[in-house]
Amino acid sequence: MTDMIISINQLTAPLVERLVEEAPQLRLAVARQDNGVRIVDAGIQVAGGIEAGRRIAEICLGGLGRVSLVPAGADAAWAWELAVSTAQPVLACLGSQYAGWILVHGEGKGSFFAMGSGPGRALAYKEELFREMGYRDTAASTCLVLETDKTPPLPLLDKIADQCGIPPESLTLILTPTSSLAGSVQVVARVLEVALHKAHFLGFPLDHIVDGMGTAPVCPPAPDFLTAMGRTNDAILFGSRVHLFVSGEQAAAEDLARRLPSEASADYGQPFAQVFKAADHDFYKIDPLLFAPAQVTVTCLTTGRSFRAGQLNADLLERSFT
Repeated sequence: MTDMIISINQLTAPLVERLVEEAPQLRLAVARQDNGVRIVDAGIQVAGGIEAGRRIAEICLGGLGRVSLVPAGADAAWAWELAVSTAQPVLACLGSQYAGWILVHGEGKGSFFAMGSGPGRALAYKEELFREMGYRDTAASTCLVLETDKTPPLPLLDKIADQCGIPPESLTLILTPTSSLAGSVQVVARVLEVALHKAHFLGFPLDHIVDGMGTAPVCPPAPDFLTAMGRTNDAILFGSRVHLFVSGEQAAAEDLARRLPSEASADYGQPFAQVFKAADHDFYKIDPLLFAPAQVTVTCLTTGRSFRAGQLNADLLERSFT
């Protein structure tokens, strides 16, 4: 699937260290836990910010992607977008950025739950996805990004380090609440990853995805979790554009373009917060086809033909963001 000499953990290590070194300028807080694990607070007890979120998104991409702030079109109601690109879309997005590691400790009211993103997933090697990709990383230190508003308990931190095969002092966790500036940015920066995840769900061969890029509007955060989560999802569902470059048969590329956009879902048509509420706050009751970019272009490298499907939905985006 990918060149095995690429180590996403080694690529991200200098990005993590730079984030830590510049924490004061980025409005972040860094602390060591009793077991030595380093915690970077990107919006719980500190303000964090958009630039911090942009850098955290590049860490999530395993050091293989670029995330930039770019002006939107002149007729766009929301003036700034995140532009994401990578020459290794499968490894960067699915092998690192995808929130695929379930982290749980305890039960009931005092329990902790989060999904882990970042290069540490490739050390733990707990997901079937890595066996499908044929990729496993080795490194002396690692990082995970968690979309959470509280610090994981010490026993869970010890477990994460153990499953990554490293001492606790070599583990860094970056915590990004959904309601924070940094949290909202790093979630919206998953625009390309969302496209790859749906392509994988649809059965498109991962080794046929050669290159990719995407854009999505920077959404305003909200102090209420449900509103904040809805806006980050809606930025992608209604305001994003993704371009994939694929090998293989032209018919397969055309079919992928047709089936990939969010509007192909039966649950399309309302802001995500309303869809989530109607599903009794259960993600598993939502049509998985909904989680996709708004507009997609797929270029078949074999023939040079491009296929476009989906559309931007400014009205639904406005309903969500305001």
